[in-house]
Amino acid sequence: MLQGHRAKPNVSDRTDTGEQTISRPPVPQDKTSQSIKAKASKNSGEIMSATVASSDMLNEIKEVNLSYLLLAQRLLRDDKAMGMFRMGISEQLADVLVNLTLAQTVKLSASNQLLCRFRFDDHAILSSLADKGKPTAVSQAHSAILMASQPIGQFG
Repeated sequence: MLQGHRAKPNVSDRTDTGEQTISRPPVPQDKTSQSIKAKASKNSGEIMSATVASSDMLNEIKEVNLSYLLLAQRLLRDDKAMGMFRMGISEQLADVLVNLTLAQTVKLSASNQLLCRFRFDDHAILSSLADKGKPTAVSQAHSAILMASQPIGQFG
């Protein structure tokens, strides 16, 4: 397009309200602007993909939280001492978990942080559970003994 030259607007028919509509011809784009738009579109797609993946991950965390809380409550209601042992929690925390209402449980599970923690911090426990050379019963008994020697988790 020449400098100083303006394209005349195209005046089209009148609208239903009687107003005139003006449309301009498309502005030709050079390769640089097309390249920028292509990169922006690609980056937008990557951001959308990352956002969807992040959203999916948060939904999965919320599902794990709800499953964990419901399982914890069931374990504690069935056998409080065994539930406390299996989860490695104190009696104070067990009482809080058991007394949560369904609404409180759902609200707590909606956190974007995992509410449970990986108990196998100790290499010996994880190794004994993963040891393929031992029968399952022996492996489970060994890991139970090792976990029993760990202190109960305290919060507060």
